[in-house]
Amino acid sequence: MTFGGFAAGKTSEAAEAFFPLNSSIPMSSRLTDLPSESLPREKLLASGRASLTDEELLAIFLRTGLPGCNVLELAGRLKQAAGSLAALGAMEASAIAKLHKGIAQAKAATLAAVFELGQRAARENVTRTALRTAEDVYNLLVGELRFEQQEIMYLLLLDSRGMLIRRERIASGTLTNVLVHPRNIFGPAMQYNAARIIMVHNHPSGNSSPSRADRELTLAINRAADVMCLRLQDHVIIGAPTPERAKPYFSFAEEGNLENLR
Repeated sequence: MTFGGFAAGKTSEAAEAFFPLNSSIPMSSRLTDLPSESLPREKLLASGRASLTDEELLAIFLRTGLPGCNVLELAGRLKQAAGSLAALGAMEASAIAKLHKGIAQAKAATLAAVFELGQRAARENVTRTALRTAEDVYNLLVGELRFEQQEIMYLLLLDSRGMLIRRERIASGTLTNVLVHPRNIFGPAMQYNAARIIMVHNHPSGNSSPSRADRELTLAINRAADVMCLRLQDHVIIGAPTPERAKPYFSFAEEGNLENLR
């Protein structure tokens, strides 16, 4: 998806689509025309990183714009083309490069690396806390699973206090299903001496309601876990909010299904 440059000194309808008139991003074809306190790097140093808009943060990593499009405008166009900052953050470098004509591989790789680093930092922080609720599990993995176009299964290994020991991506499937063998679940659980396990997978359709296959898998793993003196703490399905379900996920534990499946 490509966008043409805006004429300097004019506010076109297309420009307003990216930067409304009340936007906090000053409109200018060149950053050198902006007051120094409005430049992203200087603003960060003076007021802290939280004071910057999404576009200003992106601009710092993009470093330069394109002909007829300064770096702030380019940042806004990339975010707009991706659909959201979260969607942009989920893209590989090759996909980012296709969002706008003229984006070099180096710029795309830099953005992909920055987003990946942020996701790793967030995961590192979560590992210091217990996974007590389905919402905790959702927050841990939604960034990776929300935009996947195929079903992916993760296994979370916990100690007896519910602290995360390790996470394993154990299977990937198609748009509508993923095949999981019990050894993919109990092998890692035994290897890392887990006391509890949580299964997590996504529904690319956005509908987090469990399928018959999801229920059958949960039943089989729940029964096997009892035999092996393990606790299946939950099976969480990540989707999106729907008119029928306000939460963007389904939890077998919260719905009382784990006890019913015994």
